[in-house]
Amino acid sequence: MQLSEYTRYDATGLAELLRAGKVTPAELIVCADRAIAAVNPQINAVIGRLDASEQLASAPREGAFYGVPFLIKDLIIQAKGVSCDMGSRLVRDGYVAPHDSALMSRYRAGGLVTVGRTNAPEFGFNANTEPVVHGSTRNPWNLAHSAGGSSGGSGAAVAAGIVPAAHANDGGGSIRIPAGHCGLVGLKPSRGRVSFAPDYADPLHGMGVEHVICRTVRDCAALLDVAEGPAVGDPFVIERPKQRYAQVITRPPGRLRIGFSPAPDALGAPADPESVEALERVAKRCGELGHSVEAAHPVYDSDAFHRANRIFWGSFTAAGVAGVAQMLNRKPSPENLEACIWAFYQYGLTLSALDVEMAMALRNAVCRQVGAFYAQYDVLLTLTTSTPAPKLGVLNCNDSTLDADGWYRHLFRYVTHTALYNMTGQPAISLPLAQSKAGLPIGIQAVGRFGTEDVLLALSAQLEEAMPWAQRIPPLHASRF
Repeated sequence: MQLSEYTRYDATGLAELLRAGKVTPAELIVCADRAIAAVNPQINAVIGRLDASEQLASAPREGAFYGVPFLIKDLIIQAKGVSCDMGSRLVRDGYVAPHDSALMSRYRAGGLVTVGRTNAPEFGFNANTEPVVHGSTRNPWNLAHSAGGSSGGSGAAVAAGIVPAAHANDGGGSIRIPAGHCGLVGLKPSRGRVSFAPDYADPLHGMGVEHVICRTVRDCAALLDVAEGPAVGDPFVIERPKQRYAQVITRPPGRLRIGFSPAPDALGAPADPESVEALERVAKRCGELGHSVEAAHPVYDSDAFHRANRIFWGSFTAAGVAGVAQMLNRKPSPENLEACIWAFYQYGLTLSALDVEMAMALRNAVCRQVGAFYAQYDVLLTLTTSTPAPKLGVLNCNDSTLDADGWYRHLFRYVTHTALYNMTGQPAISLPLAQSKAGLPIGIQAVGRFGTEDVLLALSAQLEEAMPWAQRIPPLHASRF
């Protein structure tokens, strides 16, 4: 199989070829390896390779994605015997996972074959992927620009055609932002939809979630079918879907009540006019598809949100740094932590149990306020980010001129449409529905009520058909090799 053919198929399409006997898993792995060799030197998305032969020998042939190449992000997920650097010099070459996490086991049961791990910023605390330890991941649409973060390695790899889908996680936009910047589909599921067992209960105080970045809505849905569901000992169990998500997207979503708003969070930077126009076009198209659409946005206490969010990120960062330092018998320092992570680690050490309890009370108030909006609307459309992908270096986590508050304000001025829904736990998806005049993707975010991934995926499939994006591929792409 040539790379030009391999890259035409999404994961579902490759799985269909495999079941029909038109290609073998070994051939697909060769294609993925060739794609890595062709494009990775320019984008620096894949930072570690994994041997696929042993995985193929044990992969269940009945798995929905048996033999399909896959990548995992170098953060949170655990693959037995595989190193995980967490984007940090503090951790590098010190940690090897002792077991598979529940999600990794489900990916294996689904037949996916992991060919490597992808670049991530230090401890995932950036909307850009330029860790000191592994260097910058570049956007295949323009190598001078960011691929987003914190799942930027996964986003760049999928956009460049290395694999059709890759694992990602999201604590403030880290699935949706790379999807938006790289012209891909990125769903942040509802809190509790995908288990973090056994190593975490609800990381980042419940704001962290796991899923994938991919090219098509049908892959997003089918891979969520593989991943969803509770594990033994989970702190709570979300209501399970009544039918498989892959089936949900085969039917129209019905007439939805949709609000749309380009307005950023109060801390956020204003949206650029080209992106606002793109959002308005999508809202208009939703109206043409029969939905009830009007300008509207949630009203909530932005100051309370940011006070709570800053405390959650501070305590989680401090606990993460302290935990790996103790486990590896290493000492955190400015020599092995990026400047802004070091600053946030120091800030986190000052927080008390009372601070965290107060932050949880603020979160409750914000969630109640935002929830009132979704009692009236099924979906809110926003931008994924206020502008297309910025140039590399704009979100520099190693900027020694920034203290903890300075880094928080700089970062969350940019992460202005996504982070709220990590706090509320609602599902949100970024779709590649527009492109700038400069040729950079513009992501549009759709947010649903808690637990309504089915509604978002059905609407997303409808928009994919009405405003298709499959014909758009970046200048740097494996199909050209």
